[in-house]
Amino acid sequence: MQNPIILDDYLDYMETIKGTSPNTTKEYYYDLKTFFKFLKIRYGLVEENIGFEDIDISDIDINIIRKVNIQDLYSFMSFLDKKKNDGNSTRSRKVASLRSFFKYLTDRVNLLEKNPAAQLEFPKIESRHPTYLTLDQSLNLLETVSKNSNEYFRKRDYCIITLFLNCGLRLSELSSIDVDSFNGSDTLTVIGKGNKERTVFLNESCVVSIRDYLQIRPVVANEKALFLSKRKQRMSNRAIQHMIDKYLDKSGLDTSIYSTHKLRHTAATLMYKYGNVDIRALQEILGHESVSTTQIYTHIDNERLRKAVNSNPLSKISVEDVSKLNNNVVHNQNDDNYDDDYNDEIHSDTKENNK
Repeated sequence: MQNPIILDDYLDYMETIKGTSPNTTKEYYYDLKTFFKFLKIRYGLVEENIGFEDIDISDIDINIIRKVNIQDLYSFMSFLDKKKNDGNSTRSRKVASLRSFFKYLTDRVNLLEKNPAAQLEFPKIESRHPTYLTLDQSLNLLETVSKNSNEYFRKRDYCIITLFLNCGLRLSELSSIDVDSFNGSDTLTVIGKGNKERTVFLNESCVVSIRDYLQIRPVVANEKALFLSKRKQRMSNRAIQHMIDKYLDKSGLDTSIYSTHKLRHTAATLMYKYGNVDIRALQEILGHESVSTTQIYTHIDNERLRKAVNSNPLSKISVEDVSKLNNNVVHNQNDDNYDDDYNDEIHSDTKENNK
């Protein structure tokens, strides 16, 4: 089925002007396509016997979109919840897609006078602590990789997992690394979300593992990818995920709980827990646009919270200790003060009862 021109124009704008990644653009496309199909049902523009996935949206134009109001958007959210069984996170993404689309129509191409999505709220999402590997589990995972008898896969896979565990890279960032992304010293250039280039600083373990891998990486004409598959091509995201799952399973970790992205959580957690990294520095390291995204890692270190509370100079003071400190104080004066307090309290109660 053909897409509406207004949708194609928006997606082109997001990818070429705003620089959104192909994956993000694909999500916008899916979300808006779903919304347009819903509109046709709501406005009675489709026959009842046509299935949702078969609804043609090619006739959606600005005249139909100009009819959209906030009630339509709330109804769409209800439809996603009750008919599509979308969770809060999925609906939240669709809210972001709608707000972006209507902002483009209103502020960028001036096809709408008023933005109907301006007041559309995001669903409340329960905050969850990130799942991560402990230090011992991380060491065990690296040990498992080091036992691979195939030298090429051992050094390549060890390098990949070392980068995940030390730098907190996203899967897409790691798979896009080229040979010349490594400066030969202690930095790596990666392409993050929104096609934004950022510099990743490497520690000794990362530098050593990259150099070890480069010594055996085959030289392939016109192939600049750092990490190569068995066929000597750039490793795909799926290939990397499959490789990580294999080692997680061999390490005795549940692959339904732990994944490639959990290695990113692990890097962030270990840096925050053991490296005294402040939240702003961690934000830069992870490439988060908003510090609020990074703050999930500030709630995971219970031991740090215990130490903070116990570091209070009053943390070990007991009633007996306070009494000892007051031995040099004139007790009669203290007694008089307490008598005054008592009399004041009785006087206040009497006044209250007489009201």
